[in-house]
Amino acid sequence: MKRLIFALILATAIFTAFARPVFSQTDICAASSAVLKNSCVKEDTRVEILKNFLKRYNSPLVPYTQEFVDAADSYGVDWRLVPAITGVESTFGKQIPAGSFNAYGWNNGDFKFTSWEDSIWYVTSQLRVRYLDRGATTIPQIGRIYAPPSPFWAGKVTLFMAKIQTLSNFTLDL
Repeated sequence: MKRLIFALILATAIFTAFARPVFSQTDICAASSAVLKNSCVKEDTRVEILKNFLKRYNSPLVPYTQEFVDAADSYGVDWRLVPAITGVESTFGKQIPAGSFNAYGWNNGDFKFTSWEDSIWYVTSQLRVRYLDRGATTIPQIGRIYAPPSPFWAGKVTLFMAKIQTLSNFTLDL
């Protein structure tokens, strides 16, 4: 009996020690006396968090926050990475060649996209295919390829990702 109690206490301690919270969505549940079953809807707060963040910088990208999140989810890229890159490369889309929609410094700024949506989806897909899928899975590794002459690029991207992080309860991962 003592062994069983000891084993249960040990198992509980181990599970508690290695447990970590996972924050990705908020449950919104509504119940009514006329409804037999509670209905819960998942609310994704990332779009609102990113929108509030970009508003602080008066970014023209504010209306496209859903695109950033959708593209990131579609390609399995951290939803903060591409917006953070825009912060480093173009002050969140404010300093770009006219009509280029190139807030990312893509092709040293010489690349023109057809729209903000097009640019968000293209850059996110290329980060997946050209960087993450080829083993560049950390910001410094990505930076060595994305902005090779700059020793500060990775630090700046990481800083902007961390600033977005402070507005949310999400973990920082690629």
